[in-house]
Amino acid sequence: MVPDPDSGPVESRDGQSGSDASGSCCSSVSHDLTEHDVELDVRTFSALANGTRYEALRLLAAADGEVCACDLEPELGVNQSSTSRALSALHQAGLVERRKEGRWRYYTTTPRAETLLTAVETTREDVL
Repeated sequence: MVPDPDSGPVESRDGQSGSDASGSCCSSVSHDLTEHDVELDVRTFSALANGTRYEALRLLAAADGEVCACDLEPELGVNQSSTSRALSALHQAGLVERRKEGRWRYYTTTPRAETLLTAVETTREDVL
């Protein structure tokens, strides 16, 4: 809840009263993302929140060039259907590009995926 400067104490999401806007811990916060941007970011992070999908993305990032989906199955230790679903979610999140050739699909990471993976690597020590 955003405080109204003309009202008294403001109640936070946890039900606690805070000070009014003139003296306080409760200030207005905002961001400049559109609703579409938020949805895209949530989809991106959701795609990374699954071990199979994250590992598939890491394998693709480590590869030299395109990788056939069939080559990921043994590395991921899951069946073709699970591999396909994982790659589809990564594609929908804009983290991989795919190309179809006959009955085979070949995947590569996008620049967005590379940037996110680099950010994870460079900040990993901050969490440990």
